[in-house]
Amino acid sequence: MLRAAAAALVLSLVAGSASAQGMRAFTTFRQLHGETRLQATLDYRAGGLRIAPGSATELYRMDASYDEERYLPTSDFDAARGAVALGIRPAGEGGLRVVSKRQLRQDANVAFSPAVDLDLDITLGAVTADLELGGLSLSELTMQAGASQAVIRFSQPNRSRCRFAEITAGAAQMTMLGLGNSRCDRIDFEGGVGKVTLDFDGAWTSSSQATVKMAMGELTLRLPRRIGVRLTLDRFLASFDAAGLVRVGNGFESPGYDRAERRLDIDVTTAVGGVRIEWLDQKRRVE
Repeated sequence: MLRAAAAALVLSLVAGSASAQGMRAFTTFRQLHGETRLQATLDYRAGGLRIAPGSATELYRMDASYDEERYLPTSDFDAARGAVALGIRPAGEGGLRVVSKRQLRQDANVAFSPAVDLDLDITLGAVTADLELGGLSLSELTMQAGASQAVIRFSQPNRSRCRFAEITAGAAQMTMLGLGNSRCDRIDFEGGVGKVTLDFDGAWTSSSQATVKMAMGELTLRLPRRIGVRLTLDRFLASFDAAGLVRVGNGFESPGYDRAERRLDIDVTTAVGGVRIEWLDQKRRVE
């Protein structure tokens, strides 16, 4: 039993080519053995991060290069729960080393099988992230981002119905593209200070609700004309241009909202900054 488990989970920890700089390479993956669901937790504190759909025969994979003097890789699979914890976490509470940016540059590529239902929980520190979630079978998404620059893409439709996506960002620059492909019943975004773009392009196979809360910053909503859109807005010192939306009751609606087969209801709360509306051409594709 133990030998079979060891064979199923392959870990490779070898010195990287930049060993003189304190960098090491780390690879972890697990072959698919009949699993239909995966609860994945990803904690990544510093560097560059990429997520994308992987091989259908591999449950997950992470290839990373990390600063061995400040960080440690994490790979913990629980077969009984169908859960994995991945990431790069700080090693102790030591002070910062003064070295070049090239020496400190950490990178990780993480992939999940598109063949299993995925509950994904992501925590980001000072990270530059490019997360391609389109083509996965994403059921739930939870993400907490610190001082990060992140792009979340759904370049193709989600393979399963998503119950919710909950994103929390501090002082961050966040762009979410192709949310119409996410197939999420509910999308919640809460931001502190920063610049946020929410792009709702995509296939739109069902209706959705979105809640956006911004303390201070610039919010851009990219909206497709082919669905019905209703926007309610609670703002203090934030500027807003309705830009093609018509005041109806306590909100703003796109023409034909009440007759639309697919609808997007957005509730925006913002204090200081601005809310901008951009309309997407019907022939436009996700960036």
